[in-house]
Amino acid sequence: MMSGMHTETCDPAELSRLRAIFASHPDASPPAGWDAVRSFEVEHGVVLPEPYRTCVAEVGDGLRAGPPYYGLLPLAEVPSDWGADRPQRLLAEPFPLEKAWLWEVEDDETALPVEEFEARTDRVFDHGSLLLGTDGCGMYWHLIVTGPQRGHVWQIAGEGAMPFGPESPDAVMPGTSGFTGWASHWAEGRSWFPDA
Repeated sequence: MMSGMHTETCDPAELSRLRAIFASHPDASPPAGWDAVRSFEVEHGVVLPEPYRTCVAEVGDGLRAGPPYYGLLPLAEVPSDWGADRPQRLLAEPFPLEKAWLWEVEDDETALPVEEFEARTDRVFDHGSLLLGTDGCGMYWHLIVTGPQRGHVWQIAGEGAMPFGPESPDAVMPGTSGFTGWASHWAEGRSWFPDA
């Protein structure tokens, strides 16, 4: 299980790092402002984790250069390839995972019945997380906004779901956990996976 993070107050050093990342990209979207952030939070019944919350309000609400590959999405958007027939996203419902789940590698003995599998994976994709963007090919990055993983960034794809950061039990994607760690990892030009 991953350790908790300080997601209620914005660390000035993290915000400074995010300001530097956004300032280095002239294609950064302007900040959304506090009214837009609070309106989004009321609409979805959540309080966004820091420092993402302050970043969107005061630094920038999206970055075409990334992260991820196809850009950091503005607050209320989903990637164009997300699909119109997906279930409703319920940000106030807790994100259901606390450790990586690679469902593609499950064997027949541990595999769930189809209906149960689809219900469980739908919750992974649609509960308790905000979409940050996509690397394409169905690989989406989510900021967890509700539940024990609040503040962590996860990659969720057709093969499974895994957290970014060293607290991951299997350390598939080493780095510094949280939005600032994830954005910094990208800004430094590092691969998400150590062997890539």
